[in-house]
Parts: sequence; C-alpha cells; structure tokens
Amino acid sequence: MLMKQAAADIAPLTGLNEEEVLRLLEVPPQAEMGDAAFPCFALAKSLKKAPAVIATDLATGLQASGIEATPAGPYVNIRFNREKLAPNLLKELGNAAFGKLQLGQGSRVVIDMSSPNIAKPFGIGHLRSTVIGAALYRLYNEAGYTSVSVNHLGDWGTQFGKQIAAYKRWGNDEALQADPIRTSLELYVRFHDEAENDPSLEIEAREWFRKLEQGDDEAQRLWAFFVEVSMKEFNRMYERLNVQFDHTLGESFYNDKMGAVVEELKAKGLLEESEGALVVRLEDENMPPCLIIKKDGTTIYPTRDLATAVYRHEVMKADRLLYVVGGEQKLHFRQVFTVLSRMGHEWSAKCEHIPFGLMRFEGRKMSTRRGKVVFLQEVLDEAVARALQIIQEKNPNLENPQKVAEAVGVGAIVFGDLRNNRLNDVDFSLEDAVSFEGETGPYVQYTHARIQSVLAKAEEAIRVENENTLTNGTIADDVNDTGTTSSSIGDTSWALLKLLGEYPEYLEKAIHRNEPSVIAKYTIDVAQAFNRFYHAERIADASSDVRSFRVALAKRTAERLAYSLHLLGVQAPERM
Repeated sequence: MLMKQAAADIAPLTGLNEEEVLRLLEVPPQAEMGDAAFPCFALAKSLKKAPAVIATDLATGLQASGIEATPAGPYVNIRFNREKLAPNLLKELGNAAFGKLQLGQGSRVVIDMSSPNIAKPFGIGHLRSTVIGAALYRLYNEAGYTSVSVNHLGDWGTQFGKQIAAYKRWGNDEALQADPIRTSLELYVRFHDEAENDPSLEIEAREWFRKLEQGDDEAQRLWAFFVEVSMKEFNRMYERLNVQFDHTLGESFYNDKMGAVVEELKAKGLLEESEGALVVRLEDENMPPCLIIKKDGTTIYPTRDLATAVYRHEVMKADRLLYVVGGEQKLHFRQVFTVLSRMGHEWSAKCEHIPFGLMRFEGRKMSTRRGKVVFLQEVLDEAVARALQIIQEKNPNLENPQKVAEAVGVGAIVFGDLRNNRLNDVDFSLEDAVSFEGETGPYVQYTHARIQSVLAKAEEAIRVENENTLTNGTIADDVNDTGTTSSSIGDTSWALLKLLGEYPEYLEKAIHRNEPSVIAKYTIDVAQAFNRFYHAERIADASSDVRSFRVALAKRTAERLAYSLHLLGVQAPERM
C-alpha cells in the first residue's frame, strides 16, 4: 500500500508510469535510511544525466510536494509520515476486503492435486501434492478465481494387474482384511522382487489388467475391494490435514471417454503405428513419441490424461488447468499438452504443470516398489506426540492439550513442507518441523497465541481503569479512537505495520509464481516483526495515550497471522 503511494508521488516527476516506478522501488538495506528507495539508473539514458544528479533533482521535486526525500548517490530515499499514514493504514487492515484481489475476475481454475495410487499407503511422499495443491486452491480463491479441486486417484493401469497377480499367487484373505494397505504394499513389493527372476509375472500382470479393462468379474471384484479400503485410509489422512476436494475422480472414471479421444486422434491423422503400438510422434518438438495405445491394446497414462483434460475443459468449464504433480513428470505433461494443441484445442495453452521437488525423509528417498515408504499417519502421530510433550512442559494447565497438540503437530508438518520453495527437493526433518523456535509452523502459531495473551491483558487493564473512572470500554476496533501520535509509533511498530500493509503484494507474488512458500515466509516475517515489537515497545501495560494504537496493531497482526495460516491449511490456536 505505502509503496503504491510512493510510486504515485514519484511517477509524475520521472516520465514513468506508476507500475514502472513500483517495479523499480526497493526497500533500503537499513531502516534508518528510510521506508523506500528509488534507483535512478533507469532514467539516465532518457534524461541524459548521471543517476546521482537525477536523484538530487528528484528529491528536490518530492520535497516541494511535502514529501521527506533525501538523495543518496544514485538513489532517492523516501521516509513516510508515520503520524499521518499510520491511522489510515491500520484502519485499512481492519477492512474485510483488505487483501482480496481480482486477478482472476471469476475465471475457473481446476487444480489436479494429491492423486495417490489405490492399494498403496498414503506416505510422506504424497504430502507435497496434497498440501501445495490445497494451498493454491485457497490462494486462487483469495485472488478472485473460482477454484475447483480434483483428487485424480491412480485407480487404473498395469499396476492393478500386478496387484491382482500378486494377490492370486500369495494373497491371504485374513491378512488382507485385517490390514489391507500394508498387506497390499507387501504383495506389491514381493511382486517386483520376484519379477526380477521370473519374467512370467510381468506377462501375468499384463493379462490381468487386460481382463480388468474387458470387465472380467474376478478382476473387477478385486479392483473394487482395493479401491474401497484405500479410500477409507486416504479420507482419514485428508481429514487430519483439513483437505477437502470438490471432486474425487479416479482414472477409471475416464474409461468410457478415452475412445472418443482415440477416434479424434485417428480422424486428424495424428496416430501412427510403432512396433504394434499407436503413438503421436513429437520428434519435431524434441520429444519422444507419445504412447496412446500399447501393443496389447490397453490404454496408458497419456490416453487417460488427454480424456481427463477434455472433460475438465468441456464439462467442468475450466478456464485454466493446473496439475500439481512431481517434477519427474515434466516430459509427460509436455507431451500431453502438445498433443492437445495438435488436436486443435487452443485452450491447451492454459494447461500448466506445477512441478515440485522430491520429498526425502531424513535422507531417505521413498520407493513404493521397494517398500521404502514412510506412512504419513505415523509421521503425524509422532509430530502430535512431540508437540504434546512440549506443550505440557511449557503450559501444564492448558485446556484441551490433545486438541492443541493435534493442531500444532499436524500444522508443523504442513507448514514444514510449504515453507520450502516447491521446486526444491525437501529433506524432511521431524525434529526441525516441530520446533517452537526458528522458521517453523509452531513458532508462528505460538506468536499468534502470545498476541491473544497480550490482548487479554490489555482488556483486563482497560477494565480496571474503567472501574476506577466509572466508564465502560474494550479494545478499540475503530482506528479513529486509537490516538496515534509520534510517541505511540516506534520503529518496531512502524516496521510491523508496513509489513502487514504489504500482504496484497505477497499474495499476488504467490499467485504469479504458484508458490505457497511466499505466504509461508510472509507469516514468518510477520511473526518475527511482531516479536521485535513485543520486546521493544510496551503494549498491554503502556500508558493509555499510546496503548490503544499498539493494542490495535497487535490485534490486526493476530488476524493476519491466523488468516495466512488458514490459507496454508494450518490452524491458529488461541492458547498454547
């Protein structure tokens, strides 16, 4: 907000428009230098002057308009009038529309996210697509889009032939009923171990998948069982993560829609035979052929993803399609989007793969085939147990400690993922994630709870004062009643207030980059800025002439922290 005001003041004196000035504006490296810095290098060519000379002239022009501006070499440093701007900014922060953007203008964005494979455990490796996708869903809604979340379950494909073949050879009904997910995993791992020495297993698996596609009763029965037990497990995890979906549709949902896609590819002369299979050649795009129909006549991922994209555009009315899927699938999506384009679907330009890096758990890379899976349920349980231990040590009299520990433990796992740039590989450390210190979810949550304690103390102080003066009152919500003076706005409160006002810029950056970590890092910055304010300036027990402003600022900080955490899918307990 303040940077936009600075851009509006500077633009008429430079020949640049406000957007151009805004892109150039910087925050000075030291707070004592000012609130904003404008580099004059970009004007040197058009004005035919040295940047330092331009800075002096620009500062003089700003000063003539009553703006505190100082030349510093090739920069103009600007200092805002705290007393004048703080009341308006604080009031704006309390506006329900603050931070709501209209980037999307109601356009519909369908987000493909989570997408675990049936008959496999919900491991820590599934966390990234789930929480990144859920955060983007909320962020896009916040920015004026209509978000639609789709859980695209991996419930079809050769893997089910392998699962059925393994069950038929080594399955035990009693063990499968008792612990279906772990037993299914053991069978899947055994299949791959045995297949290394027994090639007939792969043939058997392909035959079972062929039967499944042709509607064989036994294959369908076993497939339906694996889907049912898997969904029970997945839904328990989604409930703990506070993740919901507008649609849960497996790959199998598109079985009756693939034929039309294949026929369209044929009609447009895009399909070619290659070693018995049908492909779309993409050599001119420096990509291998996109396999559509395997030589045994069965479908494959690209076939289903083509049908899925068409359905989402035509039936779900998507204006944009986002696929929150690991970076290892980059080539696959390039192929699919290119084939869609060649089919004449201009909207393929609005299809975007949102990749993310690998998740390692304390140095270990996960592999379902090798049984190297860290169950997410076990990680969440351990995180909650550690959070409960810390809470009981810090606040043994806390009400509902188990409920708070659940919010803190699960929140620590979610935040611990989202604070990372999504493209980076993540070596997840449970101990680091659950820490109440450093750049963690519990640190932000604890700061929010600390503010609630400050506000409660302020309420009590106001109550006592009112009893003594026979008046009534509570913490001011109307900023006009906060009495901002130069003495009430210290350096740390001013820094915090400015940061709160910059939230819309952070949200816009998060949307443009499809990067929830922008908001996660913002919440950390806000929490740190509040704690500096808390330690430097008296709040609840300040004199009444400055307390109202500082308490109102604390209240707005708590609201922004809670809302930002909500966007990330993390709760903000009021007591910890």
